[in-house]
Amino acid sequence: MIKLKTPITNEDIDKLKIKDKVLISGDIYTGRDAVLPKLVKLIKKGNKLPFSLKGSIFLHTAVSVAGISPTSSNKKEIELPMILLSNKGVKIHIGKGSLSTDTTKDLRDAVFIVTPSVAGILTKTIIRKKIVAFEEEGIEAIFKLTVKDFPGIVAISKGESIFNQ
Repeated sequence: MIKLKTPITNEDIDKLKIKDKVLISGDIYTGRDAVLPKLVKLIKKGNKLPFSLKGSIFLHTAVSVAGISPTSSNKKEIELPMILLSNKGVKIHIGKGSLSTDTTKDLRDAVFIVTPSVAGILTKTIIRKKIVAFEEEGIEAIFKLTVKDFPGIVAISKGESIFNQ
C-alpha cells in the first residue's frame, strides 16, 4: 500500500504504476458534469481560481448528506477537462470506469485512480468538507475534502491502462 499526502509531487506520480494500491491523505477537490466545464472556462479565460490546482487531486463525485461515491469518469463533461486540468497542476484524477484511448495516452503528467465502489468506505475517510466554488450547483459544487487514508487503485499511468489488459 502506497501512502500519498497532498499536495502530490512529480516524484509521487513517477513512482506510481498501474495496479498499485494507494491511501490518500490531505485535501481532495470534487467535480463532475456540472462544474468541470465551468472550471475549464475560468482557466481558459485566465481567471484566478479560488483554490490552487498545483499538486491537487480531483474526485469525480457529488457530495451529499448520504456521502460520496465516484461517478463515471468517461462522460465527455468529465473526461475532456482532465488533460487541461493536468496541464495546470492536477496530479491525480479519481473516478469510476475506463477512459478513452486518447485520454489514456495524453494523461502523461498525472494518473487516474479508481476506487472501491462502496460509498461508505470513502465517506468514512472525510475529516472536513467545504464548498470552494460554484455553490449554486448544490451537491455538484466543487468541495474541498480533507481526508485520511482514502483508498484507490492506480488505473492509468505512463500511457498504460488496467482496462486494456
